[in-house]
Amino acid sequence: MITWRAAMERALYGSEGFYRREHPEAHFRTSVHASPLYARALARLLEDVDAQLGRPGRLDVVDMGAGSGSLLAGIREAVPEETARRLRLVAVEFESRAGLEDVVWSAEPPEGIVGLVVANEWLDNVPLDIVEYTPEGPRLMLVDAEGHERPGPEPEEADLAWLARWWPEQRGRAEIGRSRDEAWARLVGRLEAGAAVAVDYSHDVETRRPTLAGYRHGMAVWPVPDGSCDVTAHVALDSCAVPGLETVLTTQREALRLLGVNGRRPARELAFSDPRAYLAELSRAGEAAELTDPGGLGGFGWLMQAKGPVSLERYRTQGAAVPPGSGETAVFGTPEVTE
Repeated sequence: MITWRAAMERALYGSEGFYRREHPEAHFRTSVHASPLYARALARLLEDVDAQLGRPGRLDVVDMGAGSGSLLAGIREAVPEETARRLRLVAVEFESRAGLEDVVWSAEPPEGIVGLVVANEWLDNVPLDIVEYTPEGPRLMLVDAEGHERPGPEPEEADLAWLARWWPEQRGRAEIGRSRDEAWARLVGRLEAGAAVAVDYSHDVETRRPTLAGYRHGMAVWPVPDGSCDVTAHVALDSCAVPGLETVLTTQREALRLLGVNGRRPARELAFSDPRAYLAELSRAGEAAELTDPGGLGGFGWLMQAKGPVSLERYRTQGAAVPPGSGETAVFGTPEVTE
């Protein structure tokens, strides 16, 4: 038996791992796949960052866990031609995908990034350890490829310190997010100037709870670390924030609304004057409602951090905090279109 962190690493990224064999789009639907409005919103954020950087000759957009690269393609399509000419698009994935021009495929993010880094549902797949509080104290849980567990050794001091600071409920099971903190710090360390955004289903220090789960073909399954399914857990975005940087913790609902995404219905009069335009606007409103639904994608947490001359002040909203979050949605219905 091995620790959950080692088991997740092997099950997700080993030679026969889930992400080595499978296309994520076949198993779960993210905001990127829900609507092109998501890429357009991030294009607006990029334009804001670009302006604050003084429109540099090279403007980077780095997509962590890029999948097929559809987010990068959507951003490139949404920005003005003058901006598009300066873009360096970097898709961070294990393997490059054909069909996207002018995209750099890499297994690692580049150094000296100037522009925007997006980690959309990336941190939740960074392997982490599971601990259980026993009568003898906290113990790392060991697991085999079939999902059978037993208590193992005591966590190391750094993990115990993380638990004391970020997981106040010292009983039952806990998920040690230190590995996610370190992964985010390494990524932000490669940002020279600009903004980095992590978007994920998350929980905060007030609402921590065990969330380890598995997904296969859009359905929730038991998180067996054998490479047959995605193994994931909610992200402690509040602990991930790198100290010393301007930071905004908010929800996707609030962030996208500030970036121009809302679910308002088109005026009823448009249905009579231009029925085709009315239907197009109604469809757009439905997509926006799904992206901002507080019980679904809109409840995801956004961690935004900036370096250099970039300010995130306009994205700071009163009362916005990282919510308990919802798990990856296995079945996707049509949300109610709201104001």
